[in-house]
Amino acid sequence: MHNIALIARREYLEQIRGRAFKLSTILVPGLFLVVIGIIYLTGRNTSGAKHIVVAASDAVLADGVRSRMMDDKEMKSDVEVLTPANAENRAALVRRVEAKEIDGFLWVETPAGKEPTALYESQSSGDFITTARLHSALNRAVVKDRLTGSGIKAGDVDALLKEIDIDTRQVNKEGKEVKTNAITSFYKGYLMALMLTMTTMIYGMNVARSIIQEKTSRIFEVMLAIAKPSDMLAGKLIGAGAVGLTQIAIWAVAGGAIAGSALAAPILTGTLSIHFSWVEGVLFPVYFVLGYLLNASLFAGLAATCETEQELQMYTPLAALPVWLSFSLIILVVNNPDSMLSIAASLFPATAPIIMMLRMGSQMPPAWQFAASIFIMLLSIWGTLWFSSRLYRVGILMYGKRATLPEIFRWLRYS
Repeated sequence: MHNIALIARREYLEQIRGRAFKLSTILVPGLFLVVIGIIYLTGRNTSGAKHIVVAASDAVLADGVRSRMMDDKEMKSDVEVLTPANAENRAALVRRVEAKEIDGFLWVETPAGKEPTALYESQSSGDFITTARLHSALNRAVVKDRLTGSGIKAGDVDALLKEIDIDTRQVNKEGKEVKTNAITSFYKGYLMALMLTMTTMIYGMNVARSIIQEKTSRIFEVMLAIAKPSDMLAGKLIGAGAVGLTQIAIWAVAGGAIAGSALAAPILTGTLSIHFSWVEGVLFPVYFVLGYLLNASLFAGLAATCETEQELQMYTPLAALPVWLSFSLIILVVNNPDSMLSIAASLFPATAPIIMMLRMGSQMPPAWQFAASIFIMLLSIWGTLWFSSRLYRVGILMYGKRATLPEIFRWLRYS
């Protein structure tokens, strides 16, 4: 244990005093804030200040579309009405779009005895938000036109078409009704999963790079004079893991200080409130440690079979595969956290940490699933350590010889 503590302390101090640790501790939260700010601002201005022309043979319908578009406060558009809609007017509108005098035009045809048809032409082929809002405005205008045509007063039609907002509540484990917001629940789970993914992958790969560097410098030959290979591996895992927990603790304290400030008050209240329970606060570091040990122990063994960092890069997709798999299930997990696939993914060791964070953000899983997930991960870590320790004890002293698959199997048989 004394040798393990010494190696862990050396690994911890070496990384925590490094420039990379200091920069990442400061820059990563800053970059997150910048990204969140950009997303917020672009979300508010995604389809701002559009100059659109609504062209239709039916002037009443065109005016109805325009009024619906002007009522949409988020749209912030300048909408013109052009009637009648004929070939000459359409050619003029195309020229105006080409000259960038307008952003686009909605062309509506209402042939007698047939359903209306609509076409939107614009400068951009990817402006799906404007298209969706035009679709909604046009359909509401058509419905109003049909209802008024059947004899219903215009004021009564507006009352019938008035939208109703839906508040959302969640029934928690105690049977109490709690006000929720689907967007904030999604972002909370996504934030926890992203932080967990980033830290476990970074520090897991740091262990592998450290082994490559020490193997290249042959410092292992000196260290093996005072410590066993198993002690060296354990010390590296503990030291690098402690660095990751230290960084997360710094981020958590800084985040708590920012959350308690007046600057964050408008964001962390009302419909955008994000709150973390004590259960999430306890389980996050637990899953960090388990996810880190699983990744780091695997890549420590694989790194011992490599001669250079370039060889280690070949295994990078192996580390990213569980992340890709987990985030490919994000919509399913958030929308249906109790489905069989969501439960299976939260029990599968490679994806369990990320999926559990996503599920907790949406709906707290039952205690038995946490217990089963942690137990399976512990068994997986034990098996991975058994595999990696045998590769490690032989591979760290192998120089100038590429480790082939038959060679690796021979290493596993060594006692």
